Amino acid sequence: MPNIPNALLQQYVKLTEFLGVALGPDYEVALHDLTDKNRSIIAIANGHISGREIGAPLTNVALSILMDKSYETQDYRLHYSGVSAGGKKLRSCTMFIKQNGRLIGMLCINFDDSRYLAISNQILQLCHPDLFAQRLIRPEEDSGAPSQSPPHRPETFRNSTEAVALDAIHHELERLGVSAERLTSDERLQIITALEESGIFLLKGSVKDVAAGLHCSQASVYRYLAQIKK
Repeated sequence: MPNIPNALLQQYVKLTEFLGVALGPDYEVALHDLTDKNRSIIAIANGHISGREIGAPLTNVALSILMDKSYETQDYRLHYSGVSAGGKKLRSCTMFIKQNGRLIGMLCINFDDSRYLAISNQILQLCHPDLFAQRLIRPEEDSGAPSQSPPHRPETFRNSTEAVALDAIHHELERLGVSAERLTSDERLQIITALEESGIFLLKGSVKDVAAGLHCSQASVYRYLAQIKK
């Protein structure tokens, strides 16, 4: 177990273990210490769900929370989507751990409900034609109505800061419909702006990872960041 200087977070370590046992193997419980964003996980139960272990970094969603400061007016965030390392969809909840109003940690629960969805699908298909069951389970996919707002990027779970950065870069490249090898200066500026807003540069060493992912020098990334701040 890593050394945990904060006494309040120390109390959550045993709670993490307890919740993992009490809720069962379909629930991952992860405790983050924000002192070190690159190795923030200090306790984890049922880590097989996301494929992470102690020492894994903050996720893209956790970084965005730090940037938008939503924790200042909320005590938790409920029922947002995530994707495990194996591609399974998860339902996630996060509680903000504060001390004297300052955010010091996060307690996250990630629920893998794939087993239950598979069983419910089988039961519905016994009672109804397959097409009806599909529409009943996923009505939003069959409605044909356009979405009123762009979908939120799901939470992704990685064991290294490099993987977190590369995920974010890949997402932005897909969004712009471009490849890293053929980026213009304006496109590179757009991507680095989005990465800055998402909190990627809160991670130590992220400039190096972003430079490698965008096929440019670290000095270029720093110049873009200076331009953004101006």
